[in-house]
This record gives sequence, C-alpha cells and structure tokens, in this order.
Amino acid sequence: MNGLRKLFWCGAAVLSLASCKSQYDALMSSNDVDSKYKAAFDYFNEGKYQKAAGLFESMSVLTEGTSKDDTVQYYWGLSNYKFKDYITAEANFSKFVATYPRSPFAEDARFLRLDCLYRSTYRYELDQNPTRLAISSISEYVKDYGWSNPHAAECQAMLNDLNERLDHKAYESAKLYYNMEDYKAARVAFRNILKDDADNIYREDILFYIAKSSYKYAQMSVPSKQRERYMIFVDDYLNFIGEIPVSDYTKELRFLYAKAQKALGKYAGTEEELMAKERDFERDRKISLKEEKTSKKQKPQKQVPENREAGETVEEK
Repeated sequence: MNGLRKLFWCGAAVLSLASCKSQYDALMSSNDVDSKYKAAFDYFNEGKYQKAAGLFESMSVLTEGTSKDDTVQYYWGLSNYKFKDYITAEANFSKFVATYPRSPFAEDARFLRLDCLYRSTYRYELDQNPTRLAISSISEYVKDYGWSNPHAAECQAMLNDLNERLDHKAYESAKLYYNMEDYKAARVAFRNILKDDADNIYREDILFYIAKSSYKYAQMSVPSKQRERYMIFVDDYLNFIGEIPVSDYTKELRFLYAKAQKALGKYAGTEEELMAKERDFERDRKISLKEEKTSKKQKPQKQVPENREAGETVEEK
C-alpha cells in the first residue's frame, strides 16, 4: 500500500514538472505578446532570470516598432545581467543604448553596460585590454553625466580598482627584470612607468627600485665602469630622499649610499661604523620580511565594489 502511494506521488510530481515545462515551452513558441509579456515579468519578479531572458528575447521581434519595444529590450538585458551572464548582458545594453538613446531606461542601461564591462575584466596578471576598455567607457559616461549622477560613487570605485590593477601590472612587470637580476633593464622599466604615469600608486616602491637597481648594476660592473654607475645611484638616492624623506626604505638606501660613498672614496666614517650599519640593516630587513609574511596571511580578500541593483521588482509599462 505504501509502495503504491509513493508511486502515485512520484507520478504526480513528474506530471507537474512536465506541465510546467510544457507551459513555458508553449509560451516560447506563442505569438501572444500580452501573455508572453506578463509571464516574462512574472518570471523576472520571481527571480527566474534565465526564463525571463528567454521570453524577452523571443518576443523582441514581435514587439519591434511598438510602445513595448524598449521595455522588452531593456529587461532582456537586465534579466541576463541578473542571471550573471555579463557578456550577453553587455551586448544587450550596448545595442539598447545605440537603438534607444532617448528611452527612460537609457541612462541605467548605459551604466549597467559599464558594470558588465567591469565584471568581465581580469586580475592584474592577465590581459588588461578589457580593463582599458572599461576605464575608457566609465570615463566617457562620467563625462556625459557628470560626477553628480546617481552612479558616481560606483563609477569612482570601479575606476579606482581598474587603475590600481594597471598600476600593479606595470609595477610587477618591471620588477620581473629586477628579480631576474637584469638591473639595467629593471631601472629603465621602472623609470618608464613613471614617465607614462607619474601618479602610479606604487611610486614610492618604484623610486626605491630605481635606486636599488642602479646600485646593484654599479656593484656588478667592471671596475672601470663602477665610478660612473655609482654616481648614477647617488642621483637616484638623492631623488628618492628629496621626494620621500621618511620611508620604510630610507634606512636601507642610506646604508647603500654609505657603501657607494666608500666605493667612490668619499665615505667619512670608519669601517666599524659601516659594518654596524650593515648589521642594523640586516636585522631590520629580517623583521620587515617576517611582518610582511604575517600581514599577507591576515590580509582580507578584496571585495568587488557593490553596485546598485536595478529593477528588483517592476511594474509593467
């Protein structure tokens, strides 16, 4: 008896699922715009965004040229956006903005396209062409709508994150030369970063590695070239100290400067004082490395800027 009851309920469940599926399939193949329109918004408001997107897409040809057209096109894109299909949603919004620039949905569609572009970018180690496209598009949006637009804070957060990613990419790319002990190429690469972007957020680190690269290059040079190259380091050192007199790098650079002065025959201190500086520097360096490892372990994961969710619930137009 129990087995028959279970079989009955299983059969009822299967029939119910088949009914739901056939109802959606019937709507997809129907030309009844009003029924499809209502069902699409019902699915959207219930959070069934993939089904909503399918219905909005299927009726987009039927509503072309009607008063419903821009609404259908916009919510087709918004459904894909909420389903987190950002590549398709970006294409939807891009087409929408080009087709309906005067629609009441146009500004939101344009912003949501930016958000799709932002969410489709990669971490700094990978290709940054999508990052540059997103920055260009966000900057254009802000230029058109001003910093008083409702999305200004989100635009600023996205720009900050994207620009930081480019800065990080440039810095790490130059640092590769330093890690490979190609100090001449490292110095050139670090200097080129600041030539292209003087406000790089890693400016202090870059200035430090410019100086340290020139010191290492001089130290490894043949004796006939060392004097000239130590003088270049002295210039880089003075440039760093002149701009950033107080830094976590100051002690190390002062120690390297003392060694360079000794190599140039200009060091006024004793050998013992220089050795004491070296011991202090090595002790501080070990402490710094230990703190850096601890900091990396405790560092919270970076969060993506929160963007306003559009169209949580909608009224049919």
